[in-house]
Amino acid sequence: MINFPLPRIDLDEELHELLLPYCRFEEGKIWEDPEGKHKIACLDSSDEISIKRLMGKERAALAIQDPPYNFIAFDEKDSKEFTEWCLLWVKNTFDSLADDASHYIWLGADQNNNFQPLADFILMMNNSGFRSRSFITMRNQRGYGTQKNWMAIRQELLYYIKGEPEFNVEAEYTEIPKVLKGYYKKVNGRETENLERSRSPFIRAGNVWIDIQQVFYRMEENVNGCYAQKPLDAISRIIKASSRRDEIVIDFFSHSGTSLLSSEMNNRRCYTADLDPVFCEISLRRLENFRKNKKTGWQNSNPFADEISGDTKLGLYLEKKYKIKMTEERLFLNRKYSDETH
Repeated sequence: MINFPLPRIDLDEELHELLLPYCRFEEGKIWEDPEGKHKIACLDSSDEISIKRLMGKERAALAIQDPPYNFIAFDEKDSKEFTEWCLLWVKNTFDSLADDASHYIWLGADQNNNFQPLADFILMMNNSGFRSRSFITMRNQRGYGTQKNWMAIRQELLYYIKGEPEFNVEAEYTEIPKVLKGYYKKVNGRETENLERSRSPFIRAGNVWIDIQQVFYRMEENVNGCYAQKPLDAISRIIKASSRRDEIVIDFFSHSGTSLLSSEMNNRRCYTADLDPVFCEISLRRLENFRKNKKTGWQNSNPFADEISGDTKLGLYLEKKYKIKMTEERLFLNRKYSDETH
């Protein structure tokens, strides 16, 4: 039973309700790390008073935000409402940062809806107090699309600054920045080719990231039940380039807890939050699992494996979902085999 993958928790209301009794969080609760490093809060990122409770008198050097744009903002009439909501948490982010700080935002562009919400969000940021620094694209190894359009294989990451923060160039060197042949030149009297020269350990990452693997179910860092999970390598690259040891990193959309875990691994402090108690609990369990077992996720299990094993109702519900899925897959394979052999 413990190896059953969790379906997307955000889309499964019944599963969400079954998991709530096992969460140590409720609205307004702030967990403080007994080791004195991190905080996890169950609160609304757009609520100024709640964010002030989380931050106290401290200010962060870096913000990494991943708002749930893919759930609520892909309808044209909702784009304005989404942007107005973003104004609130962007202001709270600005107020939570030090005078010189960095702000990274993962935000999608729906190519079938005038690239919203990215287009309106960028315009909104003109009056946010932040200044734009870079537009980063992270390439996915797997994409989606149809035969009538280009395959969508990118994720957008906006980089803004407040004041004049430091940028650690040496922290973001990459081993494989070049992928195309060409551009020959002589080095020490010998003609060399572009790919050969890319083996240098001193080549900086650009604003197109092709060397980071998107998270999928076979990776140890995978957190079953969480959608659009960001890779630890991507978050670690941001943290190393735009913050120093022991400085505070904030993330008001914790979800799978990647910013929290990356901060733990890179000797930063993280103040993170999520409106949903289940994702707050997952973030905390991921940190605890790493500290205890040095595991970055649950490749062949899930954060609630113990509860699933001991809870008949929860276990039976997931078993039913799993068997239905398997039955559908077998029916498809049987039909495919029948078509190919007749």
